[in-house]
Amino acid sequence: MTVPHVAPAPAVIPAQTPLLSVRDLNAYYGQSHVLHGINLHVNPGEVVSLIGRNGAGKTTTLKSIMGVHRQRTGTVTFAGQDVTRLPSNRVAARGLAWVPEERAILSSLTVRENLELPPTRPGGWTSERAYEAFPVLRERGHHPGSKLSGGEQQMLAIVRVLRSAPKLLLLDEPSEGLAPVIVQHIGRIIEDLRREGLAVLLVEQNLKFATRLADRHYVFVDGEIVDEVRREDVDARDADLLRYLSV
Repeated sequence: MTVPHVAPAPAVIPAQTPLLSVRDLNAYYGQSHVLHGINLHVNPGEVVSLIGRNGAGKTTTLKSIMGVHRQRTGTVTFAGQDVTRLPSNRVAARGLAWVPEERAILSSLTVRENLELPPTRPGGWTSERAYEAFPVLRERGHHPGSKLSGGEQQMLAIVRVLRSAPKLLLLDEPSEGLAPVIVQHIGRIIEDLRREGLAVLLVEQNLKFATRLADRHYVFVDGEIVDEVRREDVDARDADLLRYLSV
């Protein structure tokens, strides 16, 4: 008797578990409903951007994820744990770092003091690594934060949070107001961080900067995500992206 050939069952490839998952996020300022059912995720080692016009809800999304903005509903899961109701300091302790748009460095302290104030966790950036990445910070080490240029403040803000060895870095408008050479350098640092396995969630108005770095883009319009564009589709969707960002 001839036994019929039975093809082996295909191997089951497990889906990647997101590092960050945001589900049905709604946020309010007083009675104003500013975020409407936001759903997004970031995988380990992935760079994801939030793009859209000013006031579209991108920064509020970061603040809500971080626990800074508390007037919200929905679920935020990070590294497999529900962090929705945790205060921001406990969210940060779990490995989520935030560099706000205003950079929030301590202007009365020197560059060196700003770097040395937060303790270095195992695997976090040392001051020496910060100086290697941004040599100007070594040169400006004794200058107070208030005397730094915008680019120098951005460099300091980024490397300061990297001392905590985060798993995910939230960056709010890192290129805003900076000279092109500084923007390029920060972009290279982000690419290096991705190669090392750090995930990044990036809010950015500079479309060229965002599309060069990010694996995926969530498009915000009036507090909602209206589109998701992958890196390989950016060229074909360039006109759409520009339309979303136009005033």
